Amino acid sequence: MSSPSDSTGTALPGSPLRVGLIGYGLAGSVFHAPMIAATEGLVLDTVSTSSPDRQAQARAEHPQVRTVATPDEVLARADELDLIVLASPNKTHVPLATAALEAGLPVVVDKPLAATAAEAERLATLAKDRGLLLSVFQNRRWDNDFLTLRKLVEEGALGEVWRFESRFERWRPKPKGGWRESGDPAEIGGLLYDLGSHVADQALTLFGPAVSVYAESDVRRPGAEADDDTFIALTHASGVRSHLWVSATTAQLGPRFRVLGSEAGYVKYGLDPQEAALREGLRPGGDGEWGVEPESAWGRIGAGESPQTGGGEPVPTLPGDYPAYYAAVAEALRTGGEPPVTALEAAAALRVLEAAKVSAAEGRTVRIEEAAR
Repeated sequence: MSSPSDSTGTALPGSPLRVGLIGYGLAGSVFHAPMIAATEGLVLDTVSTSSPDRQAQARAEHPQVRTVATPDEVLARADELDLIVLASPNKTHVPLATAALEAGLPVVVDKPLAATAAEAERLATLAKDRGLLLSVFQNRRWDNDFLTLRKLVEEGALGEVWRFESRFERWRPKPKGGWRESGDPAEIGGLLYDLGSHVADQALTLFGPAVSVYAESDVRRPGAEADDDTFIALTHASGVRSHLWVSATTAQLGPRFRVLGSEAGYVKYGLDPQEAALREGLRPGGDGEWGVEPESAWGRIGAGESPQTGGGEPVPTLPGDYPAYYAAVAEALRTGGEPPVTALEAAAALRVLEAAKVSAAEGRTVRIEEAAR
């Protein structure tokens, strides 16, 4: 790696960690590049994209960056880099992560890490054998509403949680096309693996491993090829039941979270503001408070009352904090500690998604140990 390191390969304090970013579409340009550039101790060194327009965009947005056309050109400079970030199409995640690890580079992979839990576990083993960091970009763990809910659960404000409802819904009646909506299984497209990766990861993070999965998955829009309206029900080993919706066909949006416990419930509408801010070109550390939403968007907590009519008490939403992910990655690279999201955690979420595919196809509840076989 390019930065000075000690005898264990851990980067020494004070030396910048140089990052190679593969892919400069939505994930690369809106999420990864801005977060890398905003993280103290990380330097966006190289961007790989085959599109001349996107290369020009990368240089305009990050004037010091080097642009290349292929991932091979990034990996050829492995001894000059400290981290590879994969923001490329889903089907490339496993081969590119394997190549980067075999080249001796730590890797961050945008979700989903792989198509199957078995592939994710093999990558985890390779990273462990090489003594390299492998992490998955599950940025929604740092959404404002999730941080707030996690605090409420940890404090016992809801009592014993019985049911967790999570919706990631949109109204997009016309497909956009592209690999994300492709029906080719090799592309790993569809909402189950896209937004489903987020809601499954959040449920497991809050309430622990799932033991069974029931799912309903549909392709509703004319011309669509991949699932665009999916429901997943999890039974956790803890006894909590999670009901998760991901949809592009929701004409009236439901609450982002509705969480019901023995003492109170929490209801929160609306999406974390960070993605919208990033799309508008705003960056952490600029003017204004990052990740903060107005009081009118706060969720409400109470019992026997309707939040829609002002029932319950407003709960101040904690600021969203996407920058915390890459700050934790930088810290892990310097100290040799655990990354903020591990490959094995990603494998657990993938096992849920695999079980959901089987459940939806066969119309039955699937045990997680069955999906693991």
